[in-house]
Amino acid sequence: MKQLGLVVSGHGRHVMVESPDGSRRICRSRGKKSLALVGDRVWWTPTEDEGTIDSVETRRNEFFRQDELRTKSFAANIDQLLILIAAEPEFSETQLTRALISAQAAQIKALIVLNKSDLTVPFDQAWRRLQIYRTMGYDLFSLSLKHDHPSYEVLFQSLKGQMTLILGPSGVGKSTFINTAIPSAQIVTQEISQALNSGKHTTTSTNLYWVDKAHHTALIDSPGFQSFGIHQIAANELSHFMPDFKTPAQDCRFYNCTHLHEPNCGVREALAQGLIEASRYKIYQQLFEELSSARSF
Repeated sequence: MKQLGLVVSGHGRHVMVESPDGSRRICRSRGKKSLALVGDRVWWTPTEDEGTIDSVETRRNEFFRQDELRTKSFAANIDQLLILIAAEPEFSETQLTRALISAQAAQIKALIVLNKSDLTVPFDQAWRRLQIYRTMGYDLFSLSLKHDHPSYEVLFQSLKGQMTLILGPSGVGKSTFINTAIPSAQIVTQEISQALNSGKHTTTSTNLYWVDKAHHTALIDSPGFQSFGIHQIAANELSHFMPDFKTPAQDCRFYNCTHLHEPNCGVREALAQGLIEASRYKIYQQLFEELSSARSF
C-alpha cells in the first residue's frame, strides 16, 4: 500500500523517507535518476526492508545550481536559504551573488551569515564588504561558532518555524553550525551515512534535521561547493534578480537594455551616481558575458 512521507536525506538514487510516525526507511527511485529531493513529499511503496518512490508531490520551490553540463539540486519546498560564509578564508563576492540570484529567481528568502567574528581584523574587513547587501534588503548576521556569541540567539529566532537550507563553500562551519543548534545531529548523520553507505556526509549527501520535537523547525545541511552556476537564468533577465539593479533598470530607454552600452541606461546612470557599487557592476558584466556565451553554442 502506498504511503506518504518526507524525504530527509538523499544520496544518488537512494533517499531516506520519514513517515508521519517518525519511522524512516531507505527508498529507491524506479528509474536511473533520483526523482526526489530532500524536502519533497513523496508517495512510496514498501518492498521488504526498503521502499520504492512512486511519485513526488508538486513542489512549491526548488533550489539548485546549473552549469553548462548539468543541474545540481539541493532541496525542495524550503522556506529560506541561509548562506554561511566566513571571515577566513576570504569569501567570494561573485559566488555569494550567484547564490543570491538563484534564491531570488526561485523566490526564496535568503539570509547572509558571517562566521568567525573572533578573527577581528579579517572579520571587520568582511563585515564592511557585506553592508551593501543590507541596503538591498538582506538580513545580515555575525557569528563565532567557536565562542559564545549574542547574535546566535537572534539568528536562531529567524530559523524558528522554518525549513532552512544551509548553503556555503567547504570549510566555513556548516556542520559546526548545525551541531551547535542540534547537538544530536552528529549522531543522526552517522546513522544516515551508514544506512545509505554514503561515506562522509559533509561532501556527498544532503540531510534534514529537526530542531524541535514538534517538527516545526528544520535545518538542511548541504554539500560544500567551489563553483555555483546560474545557467538557468537568461542573460537579459539577470538584472531582474539583482535588487540594486532592478529599480534603476526601470528607467532604461530600451526595454531590452543590456546595461552595458546602450544610451539612456538607468543602471549605468545609477552607477555613475554611486547608487550601484562598481564591484557589483563588474560582477554583473562577468555574469552577463558568461550567460550570453553559454547560449551561443
